[in-house]
Amino acid sequence: MDSLSQLVLGAAVAAVVVPPHHRRRALIAGALLGTLPDLDVVPLNLLVEDPVARAVWHRGASHSLFVLPIVGALLWALLRRVWTPVREAPRAWFLAVQLAFGTHVLLDALTIYGTQLFWPLPTPPVMVGSVFIIDPLYTLWLVVAVVVAWWRGDRPAARRWLLVGLFLSTAYLGWSLLAKSLVERETRRALVELGHGDAPHFSVPTPLNTLLWRVVALVPGGYVEGTFSLAAPGDRLVFEDHTSDVQALFDAADVPAVRRLTWWDRGFLRADVQGNRLVLSDLRMGVHPDFIFRFEVAERTEAGWAAVPPVQLPWPSAAFADPGALWTRIWTASAVPVR
Repeated sequence: MDSLSQLVLGAAVAAVVVPPHHRRRALIAGALLGTLPDLDVVPLNLLVEDPVARAVWHRGASHSLFVLPIVGALLWALLRRVWTPVREAPRAWFLAVQLAFGTHVLLDALTIYGTQLFWPLPTPPVMVGSVFIIDPLYTLWLVVAVVVAWWRGDRPAARRWLLVGLFLSTAYLGWSLLAKSLVERETRRALVELGHGDAPHFSVPTPLNTLLWRVVALVPGGYVEGTFSLAAPGDRLVFEDHTSDVQALFDAADVPAVRRLTWWDRGFLRADVQGNRLVLSDLRMGVHPDFIFRFEVAERTEAGWAAVPPVQLPWPSAAFADPGALWTRIWTASAVPVR
């Protein structure tokens, strides 16, 4: 999720559990703690040259439910030694630290990027895909609650505002899961109608909302893509066919970067051979034919596909859907995918 959402979520959960006279300090501490797991990008960008490794390792150890509780306990123990508020209310502050860390990774897991909740176990990243990485209707309630809580300080009204903000933002996440279940029902119907009822697929909201959803399914020879609106009367999910060089992807399966990407995004890849180079696009982020994560990963030789130092290709200018087209599509049934 975006940094602002994580900042205000960490601030809210920390401030709601500490004593009233610690509330403003907890808002600051919780905001910092809620941002901390995402700082794994700093050492990755500084120390790791491989763009595939950077993408895959982000949201790894720093987002693990096995690692963060230990880090939180150690940080709490340090703060208890050096900071008076934690010494005054150690149990409340222990809970505040753990909540700021725990809610961060659980919120991230609801996006489509992939969060390695169970690192170092080799299980694929969790990618529920019920919310877009930026959604104002989730963040707004927390921003208001945090601002009011800072203004009210140690007054009882501050905690009430925090509780209301947390309730409304969490209720919105609940709605996103319900919406996804409705989209999945329509997806299953459409895939059966297409003759691919067992096709691997994913659904994810389009930017800034949970009413219009994008659905992608892997089929022989490539993939299909469509959009479905929960707000457009009589809308039905209609797919467009897209090709992918499935044979090249299969032949290059042993290339390390290909293995990493296949594990990271559960095989939702588009393969293109450009010249003698294999380019893989992550189907989860973007919209055909413009995907945000595109990597050159292999070179064709007489002996087959050989690994090359991965190169991340520039983000295409059309990687994000046009806001006007999104708004129109939300309210209008259409078989035409959003561009």
